[in-house]
Amino acid sequence: MTPQEEFAEALRVRREAADLSLAELARRVHYSKSYLSRVENGLRPPGRLLAERCDAALRADGTLLALLPPGPEQHERRDEADQPVRGTRRRPPPDPAPAAPPPARPSDYGAGFDQHIRRGDTRHLLGEMYEAGQHYRAAYEAAGGDQLARAHAVVRSARRWSDPGQVDRDLLFRIDACLAALAGREDTRAVELRLQLTAHRAKKLAMAIGDDTAVTGAEPRTGARLARQALAELRERGRRPAGAPGGVGDEARCEVLTETRWALYDFEPARTLLALSTELRDLAVRSHSAYFQGEALVALAIDQLRTGRVPAAEATLSLHREYAARHRSRLAHWQQGTLDALMNLWRGEFAAAEGWILGEAGQVAAAMEAGLSMPADALSQTVLGQEYWLRHEQGRLAELFASPRMAGVQRRGYFPVWRAGLALALCATGRYEQAADQLRAFAADAGDFTRFPPSGWALPTAATLALVCADLAERTDRRTEVSAYVPALRALLDAHGDELVLAGWPTVLLGPAARFSALLALVAGEPETALGHLARAVRLAQRYPAQMARLRLDEARARIRTGSPAALATAHGLARTALGTAEELGMVTLARDCRELLKYPAGR
Repeated sequence: MTPQEEFAEALRVRREAADLSLAELARRVHYSKSYLSRVENGLRPPGRLLAERCDAALRADGTLLALLPPGPEQHERRDEADQPVRGTRRRPPPDPAPAAPPPARPSDYGAGFDQHIRRGDTRHLLGEMYEAGQHYRAAYEAAGGDQLARAHAVVRSARRWSDPGQVDRDLLFRIDACLAALAGREDTRAVELRLQLTAHRAKKLAMAIGDDTAVTGAEPRTGARLARQALAELRERGRRPAGAPGGVGDEARCEVLTETRWALYDFEPARTLLALSTELRDLAVRSHSAYFQGEALVALAIDQLRTGRVPAAEATLSLHREYAARHRSRLAHWQQGTLDALMNLWRGEFAAAEGWILGEAGQVAAAMEAGLSMPADALSQTVLGQEYWLRHEQGRLAELFASPRMAGVQRRGYFPVWRAGLALALCATGRYEQAADQLRAFAADAGDFTRFPPSGWALPTAATLALVCADLAERTDRRTEVSAYVPALRALLDAHGDELVLAGWPTVLLGPAARFSALLALVAGEPETALGHLARAVRLAQRYPAQMARLRLDEARARIRTGSPAALATAHGLARTALGTAEELGMVTLARDCRELLKYPAGR
């Protein structure tokens, strides 16, 4: 693709993303429609004035201007520009958008290198990860023996999304080569790149979620250790006087905070990560980096949700919605849709969630994967995870179980949360013997669930397993068997009693961790302990009817098991309230369970 064709395609994609017709864009930039059409079809080279005006009209933050083909300055003919569209009054052209921050010190690396980096950045913004990677790799090759330039290209390449749970070994090889080349250097740019590369290496190693996907001798805990070291060095260098050798600039600091936070996701409490994402948000604003502003808003919303600060997260999501609209990024649009669906599921607004999950989300995922825009699994796992939880909340998992999409759950057994999800789906469809077999096999592989990390993916996995244990204890004669798994799961969940359980990055909120601790306490025959956990859970969920309906039924069961004389009447009242909400929201299985409790209280 020539530079002229590259500009033409970027212009067309951004115009369509902005939902503007060619005629409307021509009106806004004060060019004739025919001239703009020839530029957009690659038949006419764009001039700088047109690039500036399109940048402003499409809120492209200078990316179109950055793609302006090299060569002599292009001057539009006078009769093609600044012509009023018929039926409108002449208006002054819009002010050009400020150019996006260029790659660090691009002039040091050469025009060809800089051009590949800019094109890669544009492809990344549009969600075209494969094409972005090709440009970053071309920049790496164009750098020749310039170690700083090669490291810069690898940092850009490392920003691309990877398949969840998988380690990009080719990228790790290039990161290691660059780190070896920069070892011992104390010039500022070398220090920045070394820290950025270390942070990316930490995250890539931490992407593995088990021995099968880890790099031999460098398991996920190694990534967490590297992340802590990178953060410690960043803090130490941040205390140096301004302008001192070996300092770190704002954009490099943003990179280190972004990547180390993800590397620590499975190993540090959510409140620790919230401090990092808050710092990142403020630093991203100060650095004027559109890329890191988007990264910071998503990270902050995730950490706010996990720490139970749902109203604060909703405010952050509102800011991200504005960001997505302003920057016309496919990735930002995808993330916003996913986050909105997550909140719809949490609030019990299932029709709204279903509209995204089974509508645009699936279409976007299919289109981007077909065009090799994104790693194949990054989108499909998110869509499948949200559909799974939608059907779980509605009590319609049998529909998903009977569909071809259930194969997606089964073939992702290397992901612990999907193993737990398969066992839960078997319970939900009455296949209790198969569910028990899955639970037993999982426990054998995971040392009776003692080998999980302390946070991150371990929390939704433990929460889902708590649902499985509770169902098997409630509906089969396997209470003694599943009780053997309770201590390890309780220890993990109890450590997060003031958090909400988030699955994916992000996909769904499963509920307060304290609720799942309560279910395990009931399996262990400790109803009073369960009631204490449920009281903590209510404090996090009391504004959300769907969550409260489940908690009320859990409390009803716990109160009956206390044996208190007043327990039955209280339990009936709780179950009736939960039943009303379940029927209103269409939560079929929950409604059934409420009716069972009301009909047979003595048998519970």
